[in-house]
Amino acid sequence: MLRAFRWRSILMFLSVVGPGIITANADNDVGGVLTYSQAGAQFGYSLLWLLLPVTVALVVTQEMCARMGVVTGKGLADLIRENFGVKVTFWVLLLFVICDLGNTATEFAGVAAVAPIFGSFLNITNAGLCKTVLVIAAAVLVFQVVTRANRDVVERIFFVLCAIYLSYVVSAFVVKPDWHDVIHQTFFPHFGSSKAYVLMIIAVIGTTISPWMQFYIQAAIVEKGVREKQYAASRIDVISGAIVTDIIAFFIVVACAATIYLHNVHVPAGQQIQVNDVSDVAVALKPLAGRFASLLFAIGLLNAALFTASILPLSTAYYVCEAFGFERGVDRRFGDAKVFYGLYLAFIVIGAGVVIIPNAPLLAIIFYSQVLNGVLLPVVLVLMLLLINNKTLMGKWTNGVAFNIIAWTTVIVVSILTVVSTAQTVFPQLGS
Repeated sequence: MLRAFRWRSILMFLSVVGPGIITANADNDVGGVLTYSQAGAQFGYSLLWLLLPVTVALVVTQEMCARMGVVTGKGLADLIRENFGVKVTFWVLLLFVICDLGNTATEFAGVAAVAPIFGSFLNITNAGLCKTVLVIAAAVLVFQVVTRANRDVVERIFFVLCAIYLSYVVSAFVVKPDWHDVIHQTFFPHFGSSKAYVLMIIAVIGTTISPWMQFYIQAAIVEKGVREKQYAASRIDVISGAIVTDIIAFFIVVACAATIYLHNVHVPAGQQIQVNDVSDVAVALKPLAGRFASLLFAIGLLNAALFTASILPLSTAYYVCEAFGFERGVDRRFGDAKVFYGLYLAFIVIGAGVVIIPNAPLLAIIFYSQVLNGVLLPVVLVLMLLLINNKTLMGKWTNGVAFNIIAWTTVIVVSILTVVSTAQTVFPQLGS
């Protein structure tokens, strides 16, 4: 009897696993990898403690969306339209679409950034040609894989991409960090007080919790058909996804702290340690891959870019179609979901196209997408909390008192940090 129960539990989990792990790992995108690398390179192990509360915040936000999807059978955009009206939905989603366009372009900018590394290994001297070819190939690959394969195949591919992040875990052990120091600064931190330290805290939080993730995970839960009786297994998927993605982030910080920070690689005495491009971060993988370190990192960053370039515009297509009643889903044929596939294609084409334009303002694209992310995150979190505490909508599945305290605290802290981050980004003199 006990053995049969265990097998039923395992089968139940395997039937719903996917959305939580995939969504959380997609957040380790180009910006995420470079931010965590910068945290380790600039501050060593002293920011490892931050990943503990950030993981809790990520679990809270992702779990609420998963629960709403399970109970209502509707996506987040659907619920916003039904409960707050078409006008609110239109303006909120318009801002999200603009923001996601910038984020998608940022992912393809990551593809462009690693092109010279692949070019050097292939003895291709024309960097511009290498960048153009790789970005176009990435765009075609992303669209073909996601739209031509069925949902189960796409999920398996995404799981493989998740596994590539493990190179950082291996590297962190190979470089032999001071594990006593790592553990001590994780659980008994010495907090920094410099503005650079505070700015890095804001950056780590901002790169871990993104507005588009909330829409995607709820849409994925709904499309997968997860219902209340499967909720316990789905919740494990969500929680484990958040934990796994931040474990990867943890080891990225450790690997860079134990190499770039510890040995002050390529940094003149008296200067601040910085990660300015992908070749700097490749140093963290050098003890693992030797002269192939830059190639290994390029593969890792290309993986991150392809992963999120696949999911982020997919999330946008989902929530726009949800909000306005269009057919949606990767299991639909193109003729049955023209708007859904059209939006997905448009985001990929625009995102990749902007990057390959000569002298494209990539830094401006990244800048404004980050500002919009910061502005929109508190908005989506507040809307989520209002929805999930609506007893008419959620019944017995509303947040409890303790969970609401945690959730609203997360909203307040993230909102304050977001305002500070946005102000310091728009007005650099505030962070000097």
